[in-house]
Amino acid sequence: MKPLFVLIVVFIISNVSTLLLKGTLDYCLSGKIALAVMLLFTSLGHLLYTKGMTLMLPEFIPFKKEMIYATGLLEAFAAIGLFVPQVSRMTGILLFVFFLLILPTNIRASLKHINYETATFDGPGPSYLWFRIPFQILLIAWTYYFVIH
Repeated sequence: MKPLFVLIVVFIISNVSTLLLKGTLDYCLSGKIALAVMLLFTSLGHLLYTKGMTLMLPEFIPFKKEMIYATGLLEAFAAIGLFVPQVSRMTGILLFVFFLLILPTNIRASLKHINYETATFDGPGPSYLWFRIPFQILLIAWTYYFVIH
């Protein structure tokens, strides 16, 4: 829920800012800024909630802690890559794939009632998927619309 809030609030603030500074709305720029800030926000979560996020990964995945750090770093690099013209579109495509690939992990975490913030098994459970799956679809569509198109 927090990443959605960050995405929408930053998008609104970015639009107001570009309107005031440029005299016109720049939805594409605002969409990229919002996505970048959301990615930095979620990247920070990989550092703060490493233990809980490792619980989300299936048993067969080796080096879980390192994988969590690596994906957090990947999100931070992607946030930067969105604004580098030579790699922006490729960054968007890779984010599109990344968002698809992490969906099973979020489904698994919901089914196991994992609360990644506390590293416990008292999370909201499958009902969380009613939010998570549409949010994941929104991220994929957002990335396509504001970055890849």
